[in-house]
Amino acid sequence: MKLCNKLAAEFFGTAVLVLGGCGTAIFAGGSVGFLGVALAFGLTIVAAAYGIGHISGAHLNPAVSFGVFVNGRMSAKEMLCYWCAQILGAIVAAAILFGIAKSAGMEIGTFAANGYGDDFFGGAPGYLNANVWGAFAIEAVLTFVFLMVILGVTDSKHANGAFGGLAIGLTLTLIHLISIPLTNTSVNPARSISQAIFSENTLALPQLWLFIVAPLVGAALAGICYKCINCEGNCKK
Repeated sequence: MKLCNKLAAEFFGTAVLVLGGCGTAIFAGGSVGFLGVALAFGLTIVAAAYGIGHISGAHLNPAVSFGVFVNGRMSAKEMLCYWCAQILGAIVAAAILFGIAKSAGMEIGTFAANGYGDDFFGGAPGYLNANVWGAFAIEAVLTFVFLMVILGVTDSKHANGAFGGLAIGLTLTLIHLISIPLTNTSVNPARSISQAIFSENTLALPQLWLFIVAPLVGAALAGICYKCINCEGNCKK
């Protein structure tokens, strides 16, 4: 598959992820709650995996691409190109959501941006007062888990492709159920960047670094760990 086709798929897929997941949080979060938002993100990933997975792998997330790179499954050049497509797709989707919210007369507010601490969430019901270290830990650990599942189900030697997309989507749903009350769940720098740009929460941009660094750290560790535990013939008996 040509790189331009892969980048178009990543742009489109990441835009759909933001529209589906963040759009649900912004427009219907009060009705469907944390469970509904978690399902929205998970279902979007399932749809993307089966829709465009054969074109680009449906990473839709710079952390996923980084983990795949560290694991040795893609080049640095291709990874950087994926990053650009993913971030641009997320920003375009966030801009669409922003325009729709404005047209409906809604207050922009936090705009489904990621953050941590009582100062960010303002004591909103259901949210917990995690500090910076707790937020970093949960984002890194859950990204690690996410990448271990992705690397496992996409392993060409052992993967069951028929159910790979479902496994990834359900894992993302679980991740959101765990961490929405703590950070609004990132595990995806593109999703975090796009929402922070349009958020009216004054802490969204200052806290953004964590939602870029922590997922990348977790993804890198997963890329290394999966290679170690799946070394097969290279392992010493």
